[in-house]
Amino acid sequence: MDLPSNTIPVVSTLASPFDSSPTSQDNNGTRKPLSLWPGIYHSPVTNALWEARSKIFERLLDPPLDAPPQSQLLIRTPSQSRTTILYNFSTDFILREQYRDPWNEVRIGKLLEDLDALAGTISVKHCSDDDSTTRPLLLVTASVDKMVLKKPISVDIDLKLVGAVIWVGRSSIEIQLEVTQSAANGAGSSVDEEDSVALRGNFIFVARDSKTGKAAPVNRLSPETEKEKGLYEKAEERNANRKRKRDVVIKEIANGGKGVSSRLEALLAEGRIFCDMPALADRDSILLRDTRLENSLICQPQQRNLHGRIFGGFLMQRAFELAFSTAYAFAGVMPCFLEVDRVDFLRPVDVGDFLRFKACVLYTEAENSDEPIINVEVVAHVTRPELRSSEVSNKFYFKFTVSQEVKATKDGFRIRKVVPATEEEARRILEHIDAA
Repeated sequence: MDLPSNTIPVVSTLASPFDSSPTSQDNNGTRKPLSLWPGIYHSPVTNALWEARSKIFERLLDPPLDAPPQSQLLIRTPSQSRTTILYNFSTDFILREQYRDPWNEVRIGKLLEDLDALAGTISVKHCSDDDSTTRPLLLVTASVDKMVLKKPISVDIDLKLVGAVIWVGRSSIEIQLEVTQSAANGAGSSVDEEDSVALRGNFIFVARDSKTGKAAPVNRLSPETEKEKGLYEKAEERNANRKRKRDVVIKEIANGGKGVSSRLEALLAEGRIFCDMPALADRDSILLRDTRLENSLICQPQQRNLHGRIFGGFLMQRAFELAFSTAYAFAGVMPCFLEVDRVDFLRPVDVGDFLRFKACVLYTEAENSDEPIINVEVVAHVTRPELRSSEVSNKFYFKFTVSQEVKATKDGFRIRKVVPATEEEARRILEHIDAA
């Protein structure tokens, strides 16, 4: 079957797609196989993307810092950056095994890693000026907007990731990605396009000059179709809303935070009972600090991206799997993933960094007993013991629930209310609620 020109088929990494792959030129004039590029061991999708776009990515391996910046911005259309990834799960058994979770669905953490890789590729494609004499931009993931899982994703049915640039600011880019999977395979299948969407989310990238590190302008975007124009307008509205919320927070701080004091007091009231009179505390509640889980790692060279920093998708995968474990330990039954609520990339993570992931159940929403919500926060810290310092690099927010079938197997099942014990914990809860 012939695939469209913007579709990149994914093959299992054990199938060795690099036996005859293109190579790149290093400083010594020798040719470096793509299989030796940084970060290539992550995912079959990373492999496929880099092989398909090797000419674009070659300059990012060793950017010419003494070259001039792009002199004239180009006008691109969404179709020029649109890229599709095809997972042939129905025919590639090894690929299925690389993505299978214990419930015969696709591993969400691995899928988040792939989505970040695809978004990064699309951003590079949009910002490329096709001029080898200019220095390329440094593009970094700034944040991920809400990604809602609309239906389970089977590992036995072919899967597609489709993405394109939908909006640009002066130095920022918004990319919409969709994960689609039909109920059945085959050319004769007729499925409504919207019904086949299993997951949809937006990634925001920011451009930096690779020499100065300052914000750099990006190519303009000219939407063509009515759908593209609609997506652009909605993205423009989201960007304006983000700015408004930032202004509200700044104003609140300037006013001494008086507007939230009563809400903080209400949140802290029950926590004080836990701390001061634990025998009288509500048995259906639990302190936020008692829901915590944590893990840590040293960031390895195999986890770096083309810019030499730790791949954002890798961080998302690790955060998701810790969040899932946190929800599981909290609920006492297998949680169901609902959505990535928000991801903030606050500072880059480097090879060799000591990274600590700290997760907790931030709060629960149990008013709807049919679908109680477990909100999990994961905060990543770059820790430097020799300097006695610890900085927040990333914040991740996920939502989980518990299926009716699972709840039915456990008598007296309930989701406990989570309460803060400190003002700092209460502020984190309010900030997340207000940002929704």
